[in-house]
Amino acid sequence: MADLYDSDEEELTIENDAVLTKYKTAGEISNLVLKAIINEIVVGASVIEICSFGDKMILDETAKHYKKDKNLKKGIAFPTCISINEVACHFSPLRSDPVTFVKENDLVKIELGVHIDGYAAVLGHTVSVGATLDSPVTGASADVVLAAHYCAEAALRLIKAGNKNDQVTDAIKKISDSYKCTPIEGMLSYQLKRYQTEADTDKQIVLNPTEAQKKDTKNVEFAVHEVYAMDVFITSGSGKTKELDVTTTVHRRTDENYQLKMKASRAFYSEVCNRFTLMPFTLRAFEEETKARMGLKECVTHELLQQYPVQQDADGKSVAQFKFTILIVPNGNIRINGGLLDTSLFKSENSIEDKEVLDLLAQSTNRKAGGKKKKEKRPTATLR
Repeated sequence: MADLYDSDEEELTIENDAVLTKYKTAGEISNLVLKAIINEIVVGASVIEICSFGDKMILDETAKHYKKDKNLKKGIAFPTCISINEVACHFSPLRSDPVTFVKENDLVKIELGVHIDGYAAVLGHTVSVGATLDSPVTGASADVVLAAHYCAEAALRLIKAGNKNDQVTDAIKKISDSYKCTPIEGMLSYQLKRYQTEADTDKQIVLNPTEAQKKDTKNVEFAVHEVYAMDVFITSGSGKTKELDVTTTVHRRTDENYQLKMKASRAFYSEVCNRFTLMPFTLRAFEEETKARMGLKECVTHELLQQYPVQQDADGKSVAQFKFTILIVPNGNIRINGGLLDTSLFKSENSIEDKEVLDLLAQSTNRKAGGKKKKEKRPTATLR
């Protein structure tokens, strides 16, 4: 990352007011974009048009900030992805791909990311098309959405200085079991750093660890001034996923070095470095898709770029996702985006009855101020 900033210089954290402000600004923009995208998700809407709308809005909104600093990078930290029903993540089609349209009762997952100067706010949300108070979502779709939502809410209350990652994993298992659902196997939540939106760190939270992850994942403690991307995926299936047979469109530059042979590859890679730094991007961002595809192949072959294949539930079951960015501060934490679900649109026959989990979810998410904490209404028995 030497081409982005001096890697020998100690990285600033959110203890620095300027860094904190950049994270918060990115978070505010991500929520603004998410709300606009939710309004675009209607019956008959084209997925590619929604993705393009989201990406354009991120660029338009970030352009309004830090105008005087011409060298400051800002924009997309993760391209807009719209994944429907059993498709779990990373679906962000190209103009040349078959058109996918939104249908009534679809369970639609929205994922995106915004960064200011490399400080990223990543975000994921699930909506059910056509859900109303008079006609709420029921059955397995309601189960996965409510389970994912309450798992995210539990994580919000647990990611604090002094707590450990296995506490989050345990809570997620209890909640998903309550709704007869399963976390997607192997999915990671992780510490974020500047220009780093991936789990290139030992500080990880595994939703549903594989056997290998049970051996390799370290039990770590959260610390003040750390930033985390909390990403929850829940399915009514077994928790297994497989790659969907569609074009992989989302990629990210790695730290590998290789002297590319093809002129098209060199031109493509140069544009990637200049425009996207180390942030994930979509091939849709390139004006000439055919040329981009030509340049992409050699870059992927020699591991200059990491791919994000589209994943789907192996059992064909619907998947729900909630993702947010959280800052750990001395008196608690700050969720800078997410938290937009209206739970009244979902009705489940299952519920959380574990007292320890209910007590956790009853905790206020307001930070302490002057030794006082604003009281939140406590659930009387169960959460449905």
